[in-house]
Amino acid sequence: MMKRHGLCLLAGLFMGVSSAFAQDPDFYIFLCFGQSNSEGYPGIEEQDLGPVDKRFKMLAVVDFPELGREMGGWYAATPPLCRPHAGLCPADYFGRTLVAELPKNIKVGIINVSVGGCRIELFEKGSYASYVETAPDWMKGMIAAYGGNPYQRLVDMARLGQKDGVIKGVLLHQGESNTNDQEWPGKVKGVYENLLKDLNLNAEDVPLLAGELMGADEGGACASMNAIIDALPKTIPTAHVISSKGCPGLPDHLHFTPEGYRILGKRYAETMLKLLKKKH
Repeated sequence: MMKRHGLCLLAGLFMGVSSAFAQDPDFYIFLCFGQSNSEGYPGIEEQDLGPVDKRFKMLAVVDFPELGREMGGWYAATPPLCRPHAGLCPADYFGRTLVAELPKNIKVGIINVSVGGCRIELFEKGSYASYVETAPDWMKGMIAAYGGNPYQRLVDMARLGQKDGVIKGVLLHQGESNTNDQEWPGKVKGVYENLLKDLNLNAEDVPLLAGELMGADEGGACASMNAIIDALPKTIPTAHVISSKGCPGLPDHLHFTPEGYRILGKRYAETMLKLLKKKH
C-alpha cells in the first residue's frame, strides 16, 4: 500500500514539474524577418520608449549589453526589438496594438531576425552561404551577429520560444533589395515553407503577413516592387499583404519615419486580429 502511495506521489511530482514548464497556449509568438525596415531604421522617439504593457515581450536574438539583455531571454518589448542600435520597427506597434485589443490573459512575444540591405536569398537554405560570400563588408557584420546564418538563428530562437508559447504568425518586410524580381514570391514561399517544416507548424495556423514597401504616394524608390508583393497570396494562400499607403517616409525614399512604422505596425495587427477572430 505504501509503495503504491509513493508511486502516486512521485507521479504527482513529475506532473507538477511538467506543468511548470508547459507551453502556455495564451502566449502568442510572432516571427519577424526581412531587411532594414523590418529591423527598424535608427531613430527612436521618446514617445516610443514606454511604458510598454508587461504582456508584450521580445526574445533577444543577440546580446544587448547596454540594455542588459542576453540572447535567448524574454524581455519587456521596448525598442529596439531586433538588434542593438536598430530603431522602431513595424513589430513594435504590431505587438502593442495586439495586447491592447486581445483579452487580458493573452501575452504577445516577438522574435525578430532581420538584416538591413539583404536580399531574400539570405534566408534561403540553399543560397545563403554563397550570398554571404559576396555580401558587402558593412552587411557581413550584421550577418555575423546571427552566427553567420540569420535563417538558422530565427529557427533556433523560435524553437526556444515554442517552449514558452505558441507561434501564431510570421511577419515579413523585405523586397527593396529584390525590386522587380518576378521570382520573389516563389523565393518567399520557399523560406516560409522551410520555417513551417523546421518548426512543425501548419500554414493554416501560422499565416504570413507581408508589408508593402514605401509607396509611390511617398516617392518610394522601390514602390514598383509593391505590385509583386501584392500578388504574393496567389503563390502563398495563407499570405496577407499589408498596405503602406499613407505611411510617411524619410527623405531617402526607402525607410519609414517612426510615424510610418507606427501606422504600418498597427495595420499588421489589424489584419492579424481579424485572422485570430476567425480562428476563434
